[in-house]
Amino acid sequence: MSIKTEEKKHEMLYKIPLVLDPQPEGGYTVTCPLLPELITEGDTAQEALGNIPDALEALLDAYQQLGKTVPAVLKQNPPDSPIWLESLVALR
Repeated sequence: MSIKTEEKKHEMLYKIPLVLDPQPEGGYTVTCPLLPELITEGDTAQEALGNIPDALEALLDAYQQLGKTVPAVLKQNPPDSPIWLESLVALR
């Protein structure tokens, strides 16, 4: 009897500076000073920030296809090191 082991997928963590910009017509736009192509939006701050993983994944795919490298400062190095970050918390 063999035991199957599931491979753990190692998630890649990125520490990305973000600008959350309220829009006059409502909602928010999120950009990144170090990745000018990273732009997303949402009706609420939470929604806009929640869209970042999809936008980043699409951007990283484009970078790979174009042969561009992601700034090293954004990557967790070494992979098991702690990451200090700030977080935005919305309360009502």
